[in-house]
Amino acid sequence: MTCGVFLELLAREASPVEFEGPLVQARAEGAPPAVLEELEAAKLAALRVRAVMRRHARREAELEALFDTAGDLAGLRDLDAVLEAITRRARRLLNADIAYLTLNDDERGETYMRVTDGSVSAAFRRLRLPMGTGLVGLVAQTAMPYTSEHYLGDEQFQHRGFIDDAVAEEGIVSILGVPMMLGSRVIGVLTAANRNERPFEPEEVALLGSLAAHAAVAIDNARLLEETRTALEELSTANEEIKARSAAVERAARAHDRMTAVVVRGGGVEDVAAIVTELLGGTLYVLDADSRQLATTGAATAPLNEEELVGVSASAHSARAQGRTVRRGDLWIASVSSGDEMLGTLVLRTPEEVSDADQRILERAALVTALLLLFQRSVTEAEGRVRGELLDDLLSGRPVGAEALAARARRVNVDLDAPHVVLCARYGAQEHRQRAAFWASSYATVERGLAASRAGEVVLLLPGERPGETARRVAKELGASLGRPATVGAAGPVRGPDGVAAAHREAQRCADALKALGRAGDGADAAELGFVGLLMGDDRDVPGFLARAIGPVLDYDERRGTSLVQTLEAYFGTGGGLAKTAELLHIHVNTVSQRLERIARLLGEDWHTPERALEIQLALRLLRLSR
Repeated sequence: MTCGVFLELLAREASPVEFEGPLVQARAEGAPPAVLEELEAAKLAALRVRAVMRRHARREAELEALFDTAGDLAGLRDLDAVLEAITRRARRLLNADIAYLTLNDDERGETYMRVTDGSVSAAFRRLRLPMGTGLVGLVAQTAMPYTSEHYLGDEQFQHRGFIDDAVAEEGIVSILGVPMMLGSRVIGVLTAANRNERPFEPEEVALLGSLAAHAAVAIDNARLLEETRTALEELSTANEEIKARSAAVERAARAHDRMTAVVVRGGGVEDVAAIVTELLGGTLYVLDADSRQLATTGAATAPLNEEELVGVSASAHSARAQGRTVRRGDLWIASVSSGDEMLGTLVLRTPEEVSDADQRILERAALVTALLLLFQRSVTEAEGRVRGELLDDLLSGRPVGAEALAARARRVNVDLDAPHVVLCARYGAQEHRQRAAFWASSYATVERGLAASRAGEVVLLLPGERPGETARRVAKELGASLGRPATVGAAGPVRGPDGVAAAHREAQRCADALKALGRAGDGADAAELGFVGLLMGDDRDVPGFLARAIGPVLDYDERRGTSLVQTLEAYFGTGGGLAKTAELLHIHVNTVSQRLERIARLLGEDWHTPERALEIQLALRLLRLSR
């Protein structure tokens, strides 16, 4: 038996027991003591070599595991995945029952359980250990590795009841903890533990320390990556916000340019409103200073109701005080103002949220609208002065050349040779004079007429041939504008400048008559006032009054040769008695009834009412006097 047999055992990685075989065989064969001594020495040397080879193999496996761990950690990007991989690998490398990782909370002076692998206790997974308490707390505080074969009975550690209870619930007996370091700073503790007593070899301490070093770097990389990702996301968000804000500013600038172009080319408030609804959607209401609607553009919706108008009025003053848009439900309100004067309001109705940039568009539209209203007022006032001066000359009766008057009229698009009606509108209170004058000037400009303002009244010269109808229309619209009744008397039609002054006097008398009759807020001409108009009129148009009162009866008698007029005179002369009328005319009562029925068909069923009867009797008296 030679010593070479031990080399063969080493080569095939035999167990330690097998190394006793050659000695047992040599003794059995009766080998001399020298041979047995040599074999014993060779056996011991072979076992030492085997132990060294086992350590090297183990170290090689540990280094390979560390290398694999480093590779795995380098490929991870999520911090939670990094921590879970570290804990799982630590448990496997040390063949431990449990592995767990804590991270330090420097603000609270604690290290808290972050990830566990193999734990079964909920209380253990929620542990937070003050610095210096327990094995893990001591490692976190001192940056030194600690090990304990039986933790709960180990007096070198500062025990706390809640910590020991959690450790006991988990069944932990032996513990090894190593610090995770970044430079000189401890960021956490990596721990391996067993549920039985087990000493940890220095090689295991070193192995777990190497893994902790890799883990610290991986954790820091993951943290930096997360911070970088967050920073990139924030930058991306900021960039999107900047782009959106830039686009909004550009959109607002284009809107402003379009609104400015509207002003330059002579557009109106409706054009500005159309631009706003094109850009923002919804419905835009343009209101004047008295909350009357000037224009509406956008989606077809109902007009603002009374309750909304009251709220808009209050919000408009708030918007003017703040200098920005005010929201009221689904209404966005911007004040149209100039200095201390409130010119109107823009009201945007939309269910959508209006961004700050879009609010700026609405505010710019309000500014442009204010410019347009001021410009329109200036133009209207200037043109109104020209038209007013011309009408003043026509009303004054001063000797002014007809050709000169006609030429001045043509410059403001008024043809004095066409039929015109003269209107005198009475509104009473002097505080409304400016508004009444502005309304009359604007109305006359639209109607291609003339307007002049006097104390308590405005005078209009408008094209047309129906003075009464025009008077009622003006009374209604002027009254609505002033918020109080306007009484309008009318005369005409007149042609040429010569009859304007006389027609004005007749219109004034007509307005006075309307007020005297209790018809304030109405409009009429002298012809429509019956005999009252006959008394007031300058021309005393008796034939016209007869035609209006009994004209159909006169025409019937003339065509048929009947005596309806005579029957009317007899009927009124006898106080409306049929028998007395028949006796006076020497005809039968039935004949009188038939004639009166014919008269009713000609004059209307209301001919015998007191008002109509009075006019008919006056007409009959005038007819008899004229014959």
